[in-house]
Amino acid sequence: MKVCPYCAHSNREGILFCEECGQVLYTEQGAATSTKRLPVGTGGLSAKGGWGTARFNQSATIMLHIRDNPSPIEVKPQQETILGRYDGSSSSTPTIDLTPFGAYENGVSRIHAAIRRGEDTLTLVDLGSVNGTHLNGQRLIPNQPRVLRDGDEIRIGKLVCHVFFKTSS
Repeated sequence: MKVCPYCAHSNREGILFCEECGQVLYTEQGAATSTKRLPVGTGGLSAKGGWGTARFNQSATIMLHIRDNPSPIEVKPQQETILGRYDGSSSSTPTIDLTPFGAYENGVSRIHAAIRRGEDTLTLVDLGSVNGTHLNGQRLIPNQPRVLRDGDEIRIGKLVCHVFFKTSS
């Protein structure tokens, strides 16, 4: 077991990022946050077999597969689709309410992150949330958009989901 230096979660052997908080677990020469740079094309470890496409056409939808939930959420992204949790005491409501998936318990803010639609791409933006937004294990800098690709993993607080692009035929 590899114990995370940040959140003290016990992770399985061989895991490079903490399964709980996303902290880098691999250390080189004892540095807690350094990562060994693997040579390109030599069979090094990879989270997936290659990058998913970033192209997102106007008729496509996204499928959000939330961890431990059997049914995905299908979403037709608007110019800005807000991810968060509903709170009756707030005047702001998210486009996608993650409350039924344990949003409060997992540290999801009311207005946490946004998926923004460009001409043929989507971007993910953290909206200054308390517990942060991660894209493929990397924490996003608030208000700085990152390109969203088919198959990406998004962590909103501690709520993990995978996004897949679905094109209509």
